[in-house]
Amino acid sequence: MKLSAKSRYASRILLDLALHENGGLHRVNDISRRTGITVPFIEQIMKPLKQAGLIASKRGAAGGHQLRRAANEITLGEVVRIMESTDSLAACLHNPTLCYRAEVCLTRDAWQRATEAMFKELDTISLAVLSQGRPDCCQLNDD
Repeated sequence: MKLSAKSRYASRILLDLALHENGGLHRVNDISRRTGITVPFIEQIMKPLKQAGLIASKRGAAGGHQLRRAANEITLGEVVRIMESTDSLAACLHNPTLCYRAEVCLTRDAWQRATEAMFKELDTISLAVLSQGRPDCCQLNDD
């Protein structure tokens, strides 16, 4: 599975909101300036994030966007599940009818285990962890 730009940019947008969460509402233009993501793409990404309850928005001159939940409650695993069209490394895991070999495939179980391992790890990395620098799993050893 190659993560789409939507997943990567959604993570970047959410992290930006987490880093600036005590500043109230944030306009799309400000988010764009800080993240380097274009305004039209941010607006496209915001819709599923709002629908999933990760972002609260207010329209108007005094409007903007902010996290709806605490940064420690939002994980990369959740973001990827929201933004990707599938949460499987192989299409047959989600829909076995896509492959006539699904029932006898010797690699299908391996793809399932790999998918589960990937999301198990992504589910441990919250926006709060990311906002403090490298996730614990990526800290350099000073020994």
